[in-house]
Amino acid sequence: MINVFCSKRGSGKTKELINLANEKAMIGRGHVVYIDDDKGPMCQLNREIRFVVTSDFKLRKMESFYGFLCGILSKDYDIDTIFVDGLLNIIDENLENVSHLFYNIEKLAEEYNVDFYISVNEDEGKMPQFIMKYVAA
Repeated sequence: MINVFCSKRGSGKTKELINLANEKAMIGRGHVVYIDDDKGPMCQLNREIRFVVTSDFKLRKMESFYGFLCGILSKDYDIDTIFVDGLLNIIDENLENVSHLFYNIEKLAEEYNVDFYISVNEDEGKMPQFIMKYVAA
């Protein structure tokens, strides 16, 4: 399952993702991974959550980011939730052009039974149609 949180920068998406990640870690069903482009949320996350800073890996292309996700999943078969905070801060791409990435993430979610929570700094009204089916209510 993919859930997309979208709204303008500064609207509280990161805080919502952090709270949700901490809740998922408390449930303890599986491992939780939180991916961000900077170290800002590190101190607010439960210590059981695997925190990954993408700026350490110079990920800018969709293909690189997809490979990065595959690597994370291949290392730990117990992952059940992955949070991606600020997708367009991580990859250097236009939102209109990421449909293939979402298609691939959807396949990963199905094949590995992983839930993805992704935040995007854009108003819901400006989201491409292919993303609207993932937008969290």
